[in-house]
Order: sequence, then C-alpha cells, then structure tokens
Amino acid sequence: MLVVFAAVGLVVVFVIAAVAVGRESNRLAAQAPRPVFDLDEAVAWVAEQLPFEVSAVLSHDDVSRILRWSLEHLQEAGTTDDASAGDPALPPSPFSVVEEQEAVERVLDRAAPGGFDYTSPQVQAVLAAQMAYLDLIGAMGPAESTRLPEIDGNRGS
Repeated sequence: MLVVFAAVGLVVVFVIAAVAVGRESNRLAAQAPRPVFDLDEAVAWVAEQLPFEVSAVLSHDDVSRILRWSLEHLQEAGTTDDASAGDPALPPSPFSVVEEQEAVERVLDRAAPGGFDYTSPQVQAVLAAQMAYLDLIGAMGPAESTRLPEIDGNRGS
C-alpha cells in the first residue's frame, strides 16, 4: 500500500511540474527576445558598415571609443528624460529621443580633451552605423513621429 501512495505522489508531482514548465515555456515563447548589446560584436559590425573613407582612418579602437561615448550619452538621455517633467502625474516615458547633431557634438566634446581628432563626418558615419546595428538587434523604439497610444482613453476623443 505504501508503494502505491509513493507512486501516486510521484505522478502528481511530475504532472504539476510538467504543467508549470509547459506554461512558462509557452509564455516565454510568446515574448520577443530581449535585445542584447555586445560591444565587441557592435564594433565589428559597425566597422564593416563604415564607408571606405572613414574606415581607412578609424581603427577598431576608435570605433569602440566612439560607441562607448555614444552609449553613455544614450544612457544619460534615458535617465534624464524631460518628457513628463512638466506633469508629475504622468509616468516617466520609456522612450528617449536623441538628436543626431547633439550626439555628434557630445562625442566630439568627449574626444577633444583626449587628443582624438575625429571629424564630424567620421562620427556621423559611426553613429549612423550604430543606429542601424541597434535597429538590427531590436533595441530601437518607435520613430519620433510615431504616435503613441494615449494613456487615458478620454484624451483626444
């Protein structure tokens, strides 16, 4: 009799575990994978995409340095978003908009004290390739002109 109870108990535990694992597998399969930014992979991909005139001047170390500075700027822009600052009742926006010229100027400002003489077209080419890479891995949000749905259904009606 003890063997029967043990066998039934094992079957019940197995069924519960199978249901839990199956449910989580289905939930995870329905979600898009999170984009993962690998700096080494990004440097290699961005360097391949650069025009010859730029890649002939910039080394992989230069591309890496520009990408790191750009990522720092993107991170700062994401943490200091002023979109909802005027209305504290609104939740912070998950999206940040960074203008291209602002990003180029920020990289050039970071490069000057270190003695790196990057030109604006070189930085623009690297940042354009970086944006293409971020889009490729799925890390880009909607374009600035994309109208996001209203939070409150009564707005705009």
